[in-house]
Amino acid sequence: VHIELFDYDLPVDLIAQAPPARRDESRLLLLPRGVTDQPSEYRFAEVPELLREGDVLVVNDAMVAPQRLYAQRTTGGAVEILLLNDVGASVGSRGSVWEAIIRGGKRLRPSEILYLDDCGNHLVVHGETRKGRHLVELPASYRAEEVLDRWGQMPLPPYIRRYPGDKYATIDRERYQTVYAREPGAVAAPTAGLHFTQALLQEIERVGVKIATLTLKVGVGTFQPVRVGQVKEHRMESEPYVLPAQCVAAIVAAKAKQGRVIGVGTTVVRTLEHAARASNGIENAAGEGNADIFIYPGFGFHVVNAMLTNFHLPRSTPILMAAAFAGRERLLQAYEFAVRQRFRFYSYGDAMLIT
Repeated sequence: VHIELFDYDLPVDLIAQAPPARRDESRLLLLPRGVTDQPSEYRFAEVPELLREGDVLVVNDAMVAPQRLYAQRTTGGAVEILLLNDVGASVGSRGSVWEAIIRGGKRLRPSEILYLDDCGNHLVVHGETRKGRHLVELPASYRAEEVLDRWGQMPLPPYIRRYPGDKYATIDRERYQTVYAREPGAVAAPTAGLHFTQALLQEIERVGVKIATLTLKVGVGTFQPVRVGQVKEHRMESEPYVLPAQCVAAIVAAKAKQGRVIGVGTTVVRTLEHAARASNGIENAAGEGNADIFIYPGFGFHVVNAMLTNFHLPRSTPILMAAAFAGRERLLQAYEFAVRQRFRFYSYGDAMLIT
């Protein structure tokens, strides 16, 4: 399968730059997988009407922190730092040390100082860990959480533009986060869940749908496009997950009564399908692991019966997964429909329910 088959044309003005006023004001495209069924439009607030008693809705409770920092080199050049994970203190360091991706930082030197403000607060570069990754020491006078709270911005994907003093920067801290986020460690939000409000989740439970939770800590690989011509040659970065026994029990119980397992987002689908294969069945899959499964057309799904997802970038791993689930031609036809109807695309955009 060649990656060029997963291109589509999208007007730039359909890339959502900000969330809607209310989470559940998003639009929802329903895409049945039946050959003769046509896509139809709903409001996201109507999603309980599309679910059935006995279904289980599986969500990812990963939490994203404001881990993007902007700093200035002593030469005056600006750099952008995406903090990935805390690796603890290293020899000779006073503050906590993080692995990071630094953009705009050509020829960074070990022990180079990057200034966060005009008051002398700074980061210290401690060299590369691997290509494109550096160790960065945070200011010793602040805890890591304080550094992020004071100088950090949410690590939005690059197609969402933010500028110094942007009015949306504060809004992003609340809205680029699901209402059920609990487990820190993700560098991107599981965006299919951004549409839910607490009231909507309660309404879903009232119609007899079980809500189950797992954790997949979304990594930086989620931003990486497929750069090889043949899809099968792409390699996924692994991401740590926790699949609780309660979640597995809810899935097994739903399947026993012909209920559907509805994955909220590609992260949930990836976790469930990986864990089921790694454990010889979903019933044995509770526990922790690292998901590195790559789902693209031709994949056989064993756990998930429906997928709630956003509209994805061309040539990306999420669109490949959606195409594997819905069928490539059917999915791209739905995307064409969404463009004609002026749906909003990507992380802050509208949603699609594939059944």
